Amino acid sequence: MWIGTTIAVAALASGAGTWPTYGSDPGGQRYSDAAQITPQNVTSLEQAWVFRTGEMGAGFAIQDDLTFQATPVLMDGTLYFNTPTGRVFAVDAAKGTLRWKFDARIDPTRWYSEKAARGVATWVDPVAASTSLCAKRILFASLDARLFAVDAVTGKSCLGFGERGEIPLFKGVRLRSRADYTVTSPPVVVGDVVVVGSSIGDNRAANLELGVVRAFDVRSGQLRWYWDPIPREAHMPARAADANFDEVDDQAAMWTGGANAWAPISADPGRGLVFVPTGSASPDFFGGERPGNNQWANSVVALRASDGHLEWGQQLVHHDLWDYDVASQPVAAIVQRNGVGVPAVIQATKTGQVFVFDRTSGTPLFPIQERPVPSQFVSGETPSLTQPFSSLPPLVSHAPVKPADAWGLTFWDRKQCEEKIASLRSEGIYTPPSEQGTILRPGYGGGTNWGGIAFDPVRQIVIGNVMDLSFVVTLIPRSKFQRAVDQRGDFPESEFAKQENTAYGMRRELLTSSLGIPCTSPPWGKLVALDLRTGKIRWQTPLGTSRDIAPWPLWWIKGVPNMGGPAITQSGLVFIGAAADRYIRAFSTESGDELWKERLPAGGQATPMTYVLGGRQYVVIAAGGHGGMGTKRGDYLIAYALPHKR
Repeated sequence: MWIGTTIAVAALASGAGTWPTYGSDPGGQRYSDAAQITPQNVTSLEQAWVFRTGEMGAGFAIQDDLTFQATPVLMDGTLYFNTPTGRVFAVDAAKGTLRWKFDARIDPTRWYSEKAARGVATWVDPVAASTSLCAKRILFASLDARLFAVDAVTGKSCLGFGERGEIPLFKGVRLRSRADYTVTSPPVVVGDVVVVGSSIGDNRAANLELGVVRAFDVRSGQLRWYWDPIPREAHMPARAADANFDEVDDQAAMWTGGANAWAPISADPGRGLVFVPTGSASPDFFGGERPGNNQWANSVVALRASDGHLEWGQQLVHHDLWDYDVASQPVAAIVQRNGVGVPAVIQATKTGQVFVFDRTSGTPLFPIQERPVPSQFVSGETPSLTQPFSSLPPLVSHAPVKPADAWGLTFWDRKQCEEKIASLRSEGIYTPPSEQGTILRPGYGGGTNWGGIAFDPVRQIVIGNVMDLSFVVTLIPRSKFQRAVDQRGDFPESEFAKQENTAYGMRRELLTSSLGIPCTSPPWGKLVALDLRTGKIRWQTPLGTSRDIAPWPLWWIKGVPNMGGPAITQSGLVFIGAAADRYIRAFSTESGDELWKERLPAGGQATPMTYVLGGRQYVVIAAGGHGGMGTKRGDYLIAYALPHKR
């Protein structure tokens, strides 16, 4: 083991066998030094306990679409996690029994544009008596955009935080719709500030809610700073908290919204930095009302946690027209370059690319090249003629989809796909949307989505689950849009979006045959290992099977759509659910071989975590299904461990 790597692990480790933050450590490596479960004994794993939340969304207007994506965090022998229904649970980490439950009492009648809850944050007051109320806090944001602080021991509200324990995040953001301004990812705590982003319903208009990132005093809830990724006009309010946007009618379309940080944020507490992944400016698929590159949309930025000062930023997609948000948590890790350990930030993207930057300066550690991209575009558009490409190999294909690539189960549906592909525009990644219809590969689901990547700091391997599915986006002139919506029966599986205050509405759908089967060949989902020592793909393997998405006897297809992420252990295991079939799996970090799998009672579209307690290592995953993917829904938190020694 290299000396630099040994130091790196010691510096970033969150403690032997613990998992105190969403990504295991503040930098989000999703790496654990737990080593009781090994490649040699992983097949002996058994179910240790099951906890059921009872949260299936009864009474919610979006009941069937809710998705339990939480990764629990561990503190003092207790697991903490939240559900999209606004409940937070504290569960005994050894027994799987309830300690307390907190209810944020969100409005169940709203049709929230997002339906997920991914986790909570913890904070311990370094000066308060350990027995005092709220000396240890759980901080989380609800689907209806309120930030809460509750006592970690009792589950009672910390009444001195904000307005009797909560802060309304939906104020001061130029609110258009309460149902479309949500929070799905956990906040991050650095020192005495808690930092939170937002999730904004896409493609409604050009002038959506502001994508501000805000920091609050973790004790009082007082606003400490905010940072807006979109530069504003000189007459914009100096502070987002002072803006009464709710009473302003139809801001000029040039006041574009979005670029919000909806994915998890990571941190480097030692340097006092937070690393923020930002989304696309609104709307996603037509940028005529937002000319230029739209910095700092589609970027990873380093902000000073104390005051929000921008230390550095790197835009990874210019003038986004493809919904290529930076959708996964940045990973702060030590990367070996020429035998020297360099503090770095690793960022995976929906395009399947992996970018690596010096953590202090933002300088690329692997070269980035601006390359020309397809440039034929619709009237009124102003696309970037080049895009940044990492010198590291992409985790998914960027090739155009051609008629010869058509795939199907029969000659009939393959021929149908061939004709459909021939009618659409496809010139490779970054082909601009068109009235003809443009194939997006990878699609707007990724590549890499919110599940992100895990990083093994000893082996210097990035592990990511990716999708390689093609979608179609069609721009519809404003004068024809309503008629297209009225005739949407011709496109029953498509999504229509107004994109108000622009010249075009939009329709998008998965590229499939009439059988609903993708027109491109599997695998549609993979687990990929990228070796940063060599700069090459080390291995890749199909993730999941078609067992739960196709009728028997079509269960043989390997590599299916997935949502969730991986977790790595020091012993050389990668644990992951994510795939559309109902399994949690363990793979070898070294080879990518599947070593173990266990059937789940519901879809495992969440990211697992692991910890050691009482001398026993546990692997835990939320099995709640995913409404959008159509996997079986549930309310399970399941722990696995090796059998007790007898």
